[in-house]
Amino acid sequence: MGSLGAILKNPDDFYPLLKLKMAARHAEKQIPPEPHWAFCYSMLHKVSRSFGLVIQQLGTELRDAVCIFYLVLRALDTVEDDTSIATEVKVPILMAFHRHIYEHDWHFACGTKEYKVLMDQFHHVNTAFLELGKGYQEAIEDITMRMGAGMAKFIRKEVETIEDYDEYCHYVAGLVGLGLSKLFHASGAEKLALDSLSNSMGLFLQKANIIRDYLEDINEIPKSRMFWPRQIWSKYVNKLEDLKYEENSVKAVQCLNDMVTNALIHVEDCLKYMSDLRDPANFRFCAIPQIMAIGTLALCYNNIEVFRGVVKMRRGLTAKIIDRTKTMSDVYGAFFDFSSMLKSKVDKSDPNAPITLSRLEAIEKTCRDSGTLAKRKSYIIKSEARNNSALVAVLFIILAILFAYLFANRSQNL
Repeated sequence: MGSLGAILKNPDDFYPLLKLKMAARHAEKQIPPEPHWAFCYSMLHKVSRSFGLVIQQLGTELRDAVCIFYLVLRALDTVEDDTSIATEVKVPILMAFHRHIYEHDWHFACGTKEYKVLMDQFHHVNTAFLELGKGYQEAIEDITMRMGAGMAKFIRKEVETIEDYDEYCHYVAGLVGLGLSKLFHASGAEKLALDSLSNSMGLFLQKANIIRDYLEDINEIPKSRMFWPRQIWSKYVNKLEDLKYEENSVKAVQCLNDMVTNALIHVEDCLKYMSDLRDPANFRFCAIPQIMAIGTLALCYNNIEVFRGVVKMRRGLTAKIIDRTKTMSDVYGAFFDFSSMLKSKVDKSDPNAPITLSRLEAIEKTCRDSGTLAKRKSYIIKSEARNNSALVAVLFIILAILFAYLFANRSQNL
């Protein structure tokens, strides 16, 4: 549920963490009894617990379609990610993946841990896919075909320019945005969103992940995975891997800030897309990952730890975002808070500072112009710290009550 130390430092995380834990247990009880659907939903929670929780609130028909869409693309991504597969083997699989999802018994051994299980038992996903409505199947097939072709292209092509970077992110994430918009539309719940807005939703999430995962990708064995565009990193170092060395720390942080600044260009499209959603469940499904992305960028910006280890939100903050995100005013508030947090870290001597500040101020203006900022809880209110002592006391009382209750039950059972 989150480490005790983190909860004591941020006691207001306790209740959202408890609610998240209860929601996770409830979701596990909701797994369908049919073997193929049970496999799909169990696997969904293993490969993405947060995504699995958000998906559970969608309407049944749409939930099943999104679950299978996600697992098909995770499987496709597992093939692309496995650097041990020879290119001449990998490319034909990526290109034909949209046809394999119609084959009852198709599977391919690759990946590790839960992803290996997904690939070994992919026939369960195929069986579930074939039970979806025709409109859902066609949307999933179309996106899988386009994504597989794009992945195959970039196996043989380096990410050189910013245009390459945007194109790669389009194939692996922008198309996910387009696909989800198609599924929402097929369900009858939403109007079909503009492709440009759907694409930005995917690009923003993907760029946040690429920035955060620099060290993991560059240290990939047997071969590094390099997604930062040469057009950006070559301004600071001779080789992309040079960013992780301590002697290049100043240049590495400047390059990182350049990458974050590039990602911010998609925010206003994302806010527009979310403001157009009509169904509350679809809205939360889209909004929570977007808030996580702007929060991740705020943590990564100007942070040398991106090149030393893992930088990610504490679990309590994630729980708080999931708990609080219900309306567009919550989104405006979160984006305003995290943009302000990022803005406070901008060093005026950074070569990209003017562009960074300009983009952040545009985001803040959009959020202010919504007229909703006064109607939400802030993620960075300093006054919350004054209540920490009282919250810690309350936390210990709750824990004491829970302990006493569990001890009493145990005594009765002996």
